[in-house]
Amino acid sequence: MILGSSRYDCIVVSSTPRPLHPFRLLAAVGGAAVLTVAPAGRADIYKTVGPDGVVSFTNQPRGKGSKLVARSPRRPPPKVVMPSDTSPERYTRYDVHIRQAATLYQIPEELVRAVIRVESDFDPRAVSPANAQGLMQLVPETAERMMVADIMDPRQNIFGGVRYLRVLANLFNGNLELTIAGYNAGEGAVIRYGGIPPFDETRAYVQKVLFYYHHYRAARARLQW
Repeated sequence: MILGSSRYDCIVVSSTPRPLHPFRLLAAVGGAAVLTVAPAGRADIYKTVGPDGVVSFTNQPRGKGSKLVARSPRRPPPKVVMPSDTSPERYTRYDVHIRQAATLYQIPEELVRAVIRVESDFDPRAVSPANAQGLMQLVPETAERMMVADIMDPRQNIFGGVRYLRVLANLFNGNLELTIAGYNAGEGAVIRYGGIPPFDETRAYVQKVLFYYHHYRAARARLQW
């Protein structure tokens, strides 16, 4: 699954995992798992009538002639819930879901655990100030893209988060660090900067996830001896 040192690690992209309900692989091209995901779109709609009488609708006003015809629903600010589960059992409580999702989307189980550890410390009730929710801290827009119906359900949250890791791994040709950075900052930021974005939060996030990833890999290796 993961090859080489942390600097050159990559996630295998040439596999087609078997789909399980309720998540579907929407396409497979050249033997690689390809997820086609429509971006979530909630925006105000503006109507503009051009000089030739052509009517157009956009999500941004185009000049003084644009009229607002539909307003995006405004979500109330999130109620922040910091991780507070301190029971040792939380680290193994979701093993079945993690294994299933990692197998389905061909993402290393250790990477999934590392992301959950950094995101929520394995507390499914966690909600961040940015409204990232659950074990893998999905924001509602990402959860919608990943076809998650109940963002606070641990199994759905894990499957949605791992599916997003699969999307990112495919997008960045299996590059581990870029996949992790994309999970934190979004794929658009990674593409825009041509690498890990120069954000202190994202750079620290990548290092934390890599630390726990290698920690979990080492722990598994010890068990296999």
